[in-house]
Amino acid sequence: MEQGLRNYLVVTGGYWAFTVTDGAIRMLVVLYFHSLGYSPFEVAMLFLFYEFFGIVTNLLGGWLGARIGLNLTMHIGMGMQVVALAALTVPDAWLSVPYVMAAQALSGIAKDLNKMSAKASVKAMVGSGGESRLFRWVAVLTGSKNALKGAGYFVGAALLELAGFRGALAVLAGMLLIVLAVTVLLLPSGVGKMTSKPKFTQVFSTIPAINRLSAARFFLFGSRDIWFVVGLPVFLYEVLGWTFMQVGAFMAFWIIGYGIVQASAPGLLRRSHAGAGPGGGTAQFWAFVLALFPAGIAFGLHQGWP
Repeated sequence: MEQGLRNYLVVTGGYWAFTVTDGAIRMLVVLYFHSLGYSPFEVAMLFLFYEFFGIVTNLLGGWLGARIGLNLTMHIGMGMQVVALAALTVPDAWLSVPYVMAAQALSGIAKDLNKMSAKASVKAMVGSGGESRLFRWVAVLTGSKNALKGAGYFVGAALLELAGFRGALAVLAGMLLIVLAVTVLLLPSGVGKMTSKPKFTQVFSTIPAINRLSAARFFLFGSRDIWFVVGLPVFLYEVLGWTFMQVGAFMAFWIIGYGIVQASAPGLLRRSHAGAGPGGGTAQFWAFVLALFPAGIAFGLHQGWP
């Protein structure tokens, strides 16, 4: 258990460092390219490949991790993120929409390789203890990830204001490269690697409910990126006249609050699910309850309310 906890902390630390760069690069791209004159639609297009290749990576990542080991896929993800950050340090004349889309595609692959590897590594390292224990560990990892992603939004905006676009990218790339070297030294090889090579067809779950949940997450995160990751920062900067740092601070506090709620999920659900993780009925109930809020927002906008 002591070795498992140590590895868990190393994986979590690496995941945290990556997450800061992931939040920061989003904020940097949105604010800097809008300041260069890109329209909100063009800024949104920059993230198209980021999301698309993230979906592809989620589909293939588990299969790849089972074949070569989760720690290796995590390190590949970190290395690709360093390359993606460095690729954006070229002169402005090179920063066409296709070029930035390609760099963002690399970042999207890196993000989902790292996320998949970290979460799956936790399951491999937790061992015995039941679903309730795994739920708690993954909730802490995921909740802390969102808190750090919020910090990354602020770090990105602050570095943009203090060090400029390319200086910010250089700082982030150097930090992540150091973390990559440390995790390579500290983590054991072969975590999550299966002795029998899984077939490619096994990337799809045999449980229809899990496949439906995956499809729902596609729309959930797609809608979030449209209004929150791109639309809201551009609105705050362009319409309300906020500075880069003010925009980053607002986004950071919102995401950190969201991360705290996510990390608290096991405690919030403990009474109704003592000794076990939540089931499909729980997800269904909360999906319907929470859907009322965006539906209310849509109704208010349709009515022309302030």
